[in-house]
Amino acid sequence: MANVLVVEDDQFVRSALIRELTERAHAVRSAGTALDALREVTRAAPDVVILDLGLPDLDGAEALKMLRGVSDVPVIVATARDDETEIVRLLNAGADDYLIKPFSGEHLSARLAAVLRRSKPPSQGRLCEVGGLRVDLDRREAYLDDVLLDLTRREFDLLAHLASRPGHVVSRRELLAEVWQQPYGDDQTIDVHLSWLRRKLGETASSPRYLHTVRGVGVKLMAPP
Repeated sequence: MANVLVVEDDQFVRSALIRELTERAHAVRSAGTALDALREVTRAAPDVVILDLGLPDLDGAEALKMLRGVSDVPVIVATARDDETEIVRLLNAGADDYLIKPFSGEHLSARLAAVLRRSKPPSQGRLCEVGGLRVDLDRREAYLDDVLLDLTRREFDLLAHLASRPGHVVSRRELLAEVWQQPYGDDQTIDVHLSWLRRKLGETASSPRYLHTVRGVGVKLMAPP
């Protein structure tokens, strides 16, 4: 989940973006003008900004320049302008990515996930500990009660993603985007890998210890009571 600021003056488009992002488990705030966007960025510190260029008070390019003056938050420009020169100018001015309107929710989700991955700071000795579970993200090793788990690459990636968010419900869409690097896919793939992972953690879906399914929402990892 990310904190997303949508900067769009068209109420219909803004509502559609908010609905799409909220359904994908993001926390969304919005602004209809460049000045409101600047206030939101300095006040709420979002993880990423989706910036429309056709704002009523300032051109989006000027708004981008002002945003860059107060924050290094990743910015995805949403524009109907498909002129290559203009796009290059925006990227050189500090945009991290761009989307040409109209675009699908899947396209937006994939671009958003990619920008968020690139913006993550480099890791230094990353270690996640939840109860008797220890996940070393740099060594790509996981231990349960000090016993090394024999995990496949995908099982480790799934466990690591959940262990880095202990107690938080992670949606299936987020797992597809972050673990499988796909904007959409088959939920059965996740279920199969969760089943394999549960087996190696010594639990089942009906008697969970670490991996708890939240019906209709996703899954969370938490320490046993």
